[in-house]
Amino acid sequence: MMLEVNGRHVETDIQGFLQHLNQWDEDFAMEQARKDGLRLYNDHWELIYYFRDYYTENQTNPTMHSLIRDLGCKSKRFHDRKDYEKHIYSLFPCDPVHEICKLAGLPLPPPDT
Repeated sequence: MMLEVNGRHVETDIQGFLQHLNQWDEDFAMEQARKDGLRLYNDHWELIYYFRDYYTENQTNPTMHSLIRDLGCKSKRFHDRKDYEKHIYSLFPCDPVHEICKLAGLPLPPPDT
């Protein structure tokens, strides 16, 4: 499938995941989010960039556990990891890891991450 992003065509699979990871940019994330009915705010971007950095360093997608462990403890707004997990689900209600990977231009994560 093709997604038009600022006049250029970006190739995605049927679910919206990039076919060529090097085609990712913020414009892609914003257009894909719009298509998925999401509005991106600072908290969304923090997660998107965390996923991109994690993937660059580890060559694999982060899991929900690693996300909560790495970011949940650093946040001064949340008192424990469970509160942070609830916050992530408030940003991405259906499947946070799946949706963040898509918006970050990363490969489809394996089931149950």
